[in-house]
Amino acid sequence: MKLKSQFVCQQCGAVYAKWVGQCTNCRAWNSLVEQVAESAGAGGRTAVAKGQLSGKKLDFVKISTIVPSDAKARLVTEFADLNTVLGGGILMGSVSLLAGQPGMGKSTLLMQICAEVAKSHDVLYISGEESAGQVKLRAVRLGAESDRLNFAASTSGNDIAKTIESGEFDLVIVDSIQTLAMDEISSAPGTVSQVTNCGNLIIRAAKATDTAVVIVGHVTKDGTLAGPKVLEHLVDVVLNFEGDRYGGFKTVRAVKNRFGATNEVAIFEMVDAGLREVANPSAALLAERTNTDGSVILATLEGNRPLLVEIQALATTSNYGYPKRTASGFDLNRLNLLIAVLERRTKLRLSDKDIFVNVVGGMKLNDSAADLAVCMAIASAVAGRRLDEGYVVFGEVGLGGEIRSAFRADQRIAEAKKLGFVHAIGPSSVHDKFVIPAKDLRETLIRYVK
Repeated sequence: MKLKSQFVCQQCGAVYAKWVGQCTNCRAWNSLVEQVAESAGAGGRTAVAKGQLSGKKLDFVKISTIVPSDAKARLVTEFADLNTVLGGGILMGSVSLLAGQPGMGKSTLLMQICAEVAKSHDVLYISGEESAGQVKLRAVRLGAESDRLNFAASTSGNDIAKTIESGEFDLVIVDSIQTLAMDEISSAPGTVSQVTNCGNLIIRAAKATDTAVVIVGHVTKDGTLAGPKVLEHLVDVVLNFEGDRYGGFKTVRAVKNRFGATNEVAIFEMVDAGLREVANPSAALLAERTNTDGSVILATLEGNRPLLVEIQALATTSNYGYPKRTASGFDLNRLNLLIAVLERRTKLRLSDKDIFVNVVGGMKLNDSAADLAVCMAIASAVAGRRLDEGYVVFGEVGLGGEIRSAFRADQRIAEAKKLGFVHAIGPSSVHDKFVIPAKDLRETLIRYVK
């Protein structure tokens, strides 16, 4: 029987039989979302009116008898770092959401995962975007052909959920959630109602049969996951696939993980045979570095992994009244703040300078300890002076120009020592002979940018 749908206002909860542009109850525009109508019989409404509850008492168990989720079997991929990000592998019965920019390599990564898991488990790859021939070509290129790896092309959320509910497969890949649609809802695939309801269907089927499911999600222009936020709340794991799709390193990090930590990261590079883990990313990032003005080595962290990256800055005289500030791999608002601190707390005059900052290798920094390296790179570029080759830099810069402590300084120091650096310029709170203490931004620039 085909279920009826209704339109519910997301602001006030008013229900309409058909879509209208403005809710007549709260006057909000474009707030109506199509949902499957949950019919309640007259008997049910009468029982509620009389205070009679139609539910039943829940079955409960003692918490001491519950088997933890981590005790369940996990599907291990060929990537050790990705297994760490997932908390040890893909947990049976879990639903993971993988999001990334177009062309980043999501389908390549998933096919390589399928190739490894299909050696000992039954796997189903469902595509709503590509034909069987296209997926076949990718499987051949990556060496993923296997009798236990199956393929289906479908955009029906009902059919996919029914297939998962059969319990024939240990791992199911759904590429992607934005292409699916439920038969009961008339709106187009990718809308809020379709994504939410199809996601619910798939999750219920996965939990009922203890099937591991990985769902691919699209992203918006600013890099956030497309669709309703409720989808991120429904799934167990949310993975972000980031980086430069035309080159450089690519990272997979867990934004949400119910079965592991969210401070781990896996770093990959794309080669002819697919994605490959980078064993020593610090050495690879610094291999082509030349020590010029505007170049500073930052000791940063990607999750729990210490990493040395090169920060490059370029300063030129502005030809217009409003100077341009551009950042690649670094937050632009943070860059503007640091430029303001440099102008106020040092003798540098940057109001007539166009300033460009780049993080080499396509990396995206979310580390507050990158402040000092960015400031020193800008000062070096403006003054035409450089920092000695044997130094790495880390530390947060406050609005008063003070250098503040950095998270896990010991790991940063160990990585710098491993790659042969002589000293680190860092916060004075770090008690290590390897670190030259820096208390004030102005004094640090005068002393070390020569």
